[in-house]
Amino acid sequence: MSFRGTVVSLFAIFLVTNIAAQAQRLPAGVRPEHYSLSLTPDLKAATFRGAETIDLTLDAPSRSITLNVADIKFDDVKAYVLPATAYAYGKLGSQPTALGALEVDKDPQTATIVLNAGKEQATFTFPNELPAGRVTLAIRYTGVLNAKLRGFYLSKTKTRNYAVTQFESTDARRAFPSFDEPALKATFDISLVVDAGDTAISNANMISDKPGPVAGKHTLRFATTPKMSTYLVAFLVGDFKCAEGRSDGVPIRVCSTPDKVELTKFALESGKYVLHYYNNYFGIKYPMPKLDMVALPDFEAGAMENFGCITYRETDLLTDMKTGDIPSKKRVAVVVAHEMAHQWFGDMVTMQWWDNLWLNEGFATWMETKPLAEWKPEWNFPQDDAQDLDQTLNLDSQKTTRTIRATAITPDEINEMFDGIAYGKAGAVIGMVENYIGKDAFRQGVHNYLEAHLYANATAEDFWNAQTANSHLPVDKIMSSFVTQPGVPLLTFSDRQASGVPVVQSRFFLSSTATAGKGQRWTVPVCLKTNGQPICRVLTLEDSSVPIPMDIGLPAFYANGGGKGYYRTVYTPKQYSAIVAKAETALTPPEKIGLLGDRWALVRSGQGSVGDYLDLVLALKQDPNAAVLDTAHQQLDKINSDIATDEDRAEFAAVLRRQFGPVYAAMGNPVKGESFDRQQLRGTLFEILGAAHDPTVLAQAQQLTTRVFAVENKKDKTLDATLADAAVMVSTNNGDASLYDKVLAVSRNSGEPHEQEDALHTLARFRDPALVKRTLEYIVSGEVRNQDSGALLVTLLRHRETRDQTWEFIQNNWDKVHAQLTVSSGAEVVQATGSFCTVRQRDEVIDFFAGHKVESSERTLAKAVDSINDCIQLHSAQEADFHRWLGAEAK
Repeated sequence: MSFRGTVVSLFAIFLVTNIAAQAQRLPAGVRPEHYSLSLTPDLKAATFRGAETIDLTLDAPSRSITLNVADIKFDDVKAYVLPATAYAYGKLGSQPTALGALEVDKDPQTATIVLNAGKEQATFTFPNELPAGRVTLAIRYTGVLNAKLRGFYLSKTKTRNYAVTQFESTDARRAFPSFDEPALKATFDISLVVDAGDTAISNANMISDKPGPVAGKHTLRFATTPKMSTYLVAFLVGDFKCAEGRSDGVPIRVCSTPDKVELTKFALESGKYVLHYYNNYFGIKYPMPKLDMVALPDFEAGAMENFGCITYRETDLLTDMKTGDIPSKKRVAVVVAHEMAHQWFGDMVTMQWWDNLWLNEGFATWMETKPLAEWKPEWNFPQDDAQDLDQTLNLDSQKTTRTIRATAITPDEINEMFDGIAYGKAGAVIGMVENYIGKDAFRQGVHNYLEAHLYANATAEDFWNAQTANSHLPVDKIMSSFVTQPGVPLLTFSDRQASGVPVVQSRFFLSSTATAGKGQRWTVPVCLKTNGQPICRVLTLEDSSVPIPMDIGLPAFYANGGGKGYYRTVYTPKQYSAIVAKAETALTPPEKIGLLGDRWALVRSGQGSVGDYLDLVLALKQDPNAAVLDTAHQQLDKINSDIATDEDRAEFAAVLRRQFGPVYAAMGNPVKGESFDRQQLRGTLFEILGAAHDPTVLAQAQQLTTRVFAVENKKDKTLDATLADAAVMVSTNNGDASLYDKVLAVSRNSGEPHEQEDALHTLARFRDPALVKRTLEYIVSGEVRNQDSGALLVTLLRHRETRDQTWEFIQNNWDKVHAQLTVSSGAEVVQATGSFCTVRQRDEVIDFFAGHKVESSERTLAKAVDSINDCIQLHSAQEADFHRWLGAEAK
């Protein structure tokens, strides 16, 4: 084929694909104003009946109306037309009630219904043209409480069923016919007919509870909601029990199944603190009359920000107030803070379309640790943020990535938008801009943005224009350059001159063979480390140096003061030596994490050597901050897995024992009342030495593990939690069937979600092939919840000793494996195949998934292949230098 022919064909394919994708959007000209929903679920039969009216406005006369529908069967659809004066208005003064239409128009039209399953749409066509103006649709239908963890679905415990919802991003249409696009906001009246012994929870507060309409049932009605998107609607049915409190006058409940209500108290305290913090920070009060947070037994995501009715996976909401360990409490607090931030960013002000999903998720990610760092400063959230930033930079440095704002039309494309770019990169860029313009100025810009778009929709430009207008700084240029371009800037510095420090911009890739488009540049706020507060200078597209006044004192030239910059750095040998010499005393923990991240990234890209990186790790081995050592620990594992040969590993383990053994010994045994950071540091050292087969640590691990599982079906919580967890991690590497059975019993029988999940995931850490086989067969047995199956497979695929056996099992048992996966976990399993490091396995991954499609994972598969290729290159490029370094350390 000629070049011209190829271009024309590719353009034709793009054009057809783009037209097909655009066709999945609803036709313009119909604006929903208000929904009235009445649902009657049958929890035993796993079905539901729905009666719905939708008050809408037609911009022009039409015989047909198209909306979104999936997995629903219609009984009938009627259209009522009435003059505007016939509408009554609800308490909010903005929405007409459906009752007016049904009473005034005595001659409704009955629709002919045409379904388009591929588009998830239904078109209602009426005998006569409907006039422009107000129309009410009255719809009766039935549906299935599915097992897919989306739409209106069935959630189960050992004793009963629950009917619950998860609508983001495009699944409200599985529960009620709707205009299921985020910009088509409306108000909602919701009622549920449920069994007499059950209750229901929805977005607004309950306003009535009446017996009937038949014996054994009662009807619960909820107040009218504010104007909101369909994906934020929620209704939950079951025997939920709740802990209650108040914050700033707002009633807050944290609810669960009855057996776990005692585990709701910590989340309640978190919610009370966070709501007060957000009210003050945003300068706009929480808008709903109440806040419910509900833990669900089966839940695909971590949590969902339904307006006024946030739903959670049990492990992300429930933990024991008294005996829960700090990591489990941090997890609950972070997820609570993230979802509560969405009540402002996402719920009150919503992105116009899914291409700007980052306006929801990036803001919530940036915001989630703010209140917690103030509430629990000893939990070191800035270090967590720095580690997250490092991981996001690596994700965005692959050949396959995307812009923060990207096209997404179909449900599959939209689902793939929920990734590390929408959350991590967007949150990091927001944090970088805040660091540049200052916290107070940024906060005022946030307030202005929210206030201008209350109960409406917004775009990226709306946000950065608000910040630019308030700060009088080039926020628009900075944010647009990061939002509309893919990838990570690399700033390569030269030695300081009188006018400043020369710098060259380029795009950074983890691959040594990747190349960027010509001249890709960003507008970057570069913050320099000083003896006081960092000073920030904007590096424009044209700049070739960073200006630094000669009278500013620099402990060393470090170009990421505060550790907030969304870029990688390369220094001259002189600059780098000065940074390392003063790193222990002059750099903050986030800055040290950033330094380690940059140097490891340069190793992976072929611009640095693994030996130099290991020298940096040893220079920081006595750092007192746990997150600094944990960052290094993650890369030590990668070196052992991806660069070292079998012969190297014994020598490498000996080096690690010699270097880190004295550091661990100097810490001594756990002491009551010591800081969380010190506990974490000891645990990380324990894991490093355990993996290096230190005989003292292995013996201690065995003793502690025996004590952890001394009581049947649960873990001993009188031990130091961090060290006990590390001991179990070490012991399972060589664990036998007896230990496996004890862990399995806890995973099945523990009453605490965190303990149960930890035990379940621990099963995937056993290395004995017979026990790996047991775990794989357990995953597909139907005993493991769908929400958890994928995580076990991911863990098994990521470890060198278990990945081959796991991959063979997946290929040979695909139907069973695929049946256990959700949309999210399916993509995560595809992503985990990126842990392979050979040409043969790369080709197997490509061939297998070409014939076994996984929903919403097209870009994920490309990234997995990138990861495999990068690993192959890393091993080839660094193996010789690693041998050299081991030889020098042995002398």
